[in-house]
Amino acid sequence: MKVILLQDVKPHGKKGDVVEINDGYARNYILPKKLGVEATAANANDLKLQKANQEKIAAKQLADAKELAEKLEKIKVNMKIKTGEGGKTFGSITAKEIAAELKKQHNLDIDKKKIVVADPIKSVGSFTVTVKLHTQVSADLSVNVDSE
Repeated sequence: MKVILLQDVKPHGKKGDVVEINDGYARNYILPKKLGVEATAANANDLKLQKANQEKIAAKQLADAKELAEKLEKIKVNMKIKTGEGGKTFGSITAKEIAAELKKQHNLDIDKKKIVVADPIKSVGSFTVTVKLHTQVSADLSVNVDSE
């Protein structure tokens, strides 16, 4: 029996694959557990439409990420850090603080997990951090740190 898999089934294939499996296995395991549907013309057409829709959504997300990357390349985030005698700082600036300032100063809501700070920012000056917006798109964000 030909079956279109709706989820990954370990020995047989991945989601969206059309596989040939035994009739009993399909009727007693795959179909009742909603792991797959019978490969009819209507189901195959539905699968094709779903794949086209997913590709369209992925293309939109990629375009949005590229647009946001262009915005992030142009802006600078100004932050303040407490300093003591001789310019020694207390603590460091984290991705969470950068995300909060980005929201406050430029009204851009970026998840703190997407901001990659290579080395902890523990001094006054200008730094560049990477923001991973998509698997294929990343942007460099300028962060200016001044003392309070």
